[in-house]
Amino acid sequence: MLTTGCSERQVIKDYSNFYAVAELLTPVLNTPDFSFVFGKKDGKTLHLDDSGLIREVEFIALPKTVFKIEKVIKRERITIYKITTEDYPYPTQEGYFIDSRFVKIVDYKPPNRLKRLPTKKAIINKLVSAEGSSYIWGGNYKEGIPQMLSFYPPHPSISADLKKQWMLKGVDCSGLLYEATNGSTPRNTSSLITFEEPVKIAGLNANQIIQQVEPLDIIGWEGHVIIVLDKERVIESRLNYDKEREGNQGGVRIRELKEVLSEILKERIPVNNYEDEVERGKQKFVIRRWYSIMQNK
Repeated sequence: MLTTGCSERQVIKDYSNFYAVAELLTPVLNTPDFSFVFGKKDGKTLHLDDSGLIREVEFIALPKTVFKIEKVIKRERITIYKITTEDYPYPTQEGYFIDSRFVKIVDYKPPNRLKRLPTKKAIINKLVSAEGSSYIWGGNYKEGIPQMLSFYPPHPSISADLKKQWMLKGVDCSGLLYEATNGSTPRNTSSLITFEEPVKIAGLNANQIIQQVEPLDIIGWEGHVIIVLDKERVIESRLNYDKEREGNQGGVRIRELKEVLSEILKERIPVNNYEDEVERGKQKFVIRRWYSIMQNK
């Protein structure tokens, strides 16, 4: 029995014309097996990779995100939906999945989630407020999802750190910006490194690049983005800042812009567009300007 948007409750046999709308912050996974990822059989175990990350988590959909239901999967007492959403338009072989308890079902296509771009000051304040948050793969809400503890109850004996991870409490590099912009920017780095307009940095050194940047410019390459706060500081979320130390000294940090650029320039070549070719065997990075472009649309 599922709510369909009508006053009565009815059994839905054909979901082809039905949509789901997020009522809560909704984790989107690349597997339907939520119970295996969050708890396995003992309630004490998250499914982590060798880096300690839950790779099954794609992102956290914000309330009012609209999903097209592609398939319904029954897992014991839990109903899982295979979905697509315009908020996460990335190709997948496995598919994307949500737990039905986070959403409501409607029998019409609702309007997409309204994306309101905050002011530049509000975005910067939100970014700065995330300093010290944990690095969570797929995370884009630093306070996490409290319902994960009731929908997939962990064993009472788990550590405080594991409990935070269970709740997806933290952000990854692109999720840091996604939360600060209320989901107005692309969710993945693959889109951010071509987002809006390039900053011309080809052939420049660190000091010259600093003169070109503006607040909220994105420094990025495949797999990572860093956000400029001003001409002196950047903010980023990384799994590990210090490769010489054991453990993950990761999370959200504010760092000096010149120091970060100097580090990057030791390993990467500045280019204007990510499609620009560099010497064989070399890596590259770009800077993208987006806030003023979006504001003027």
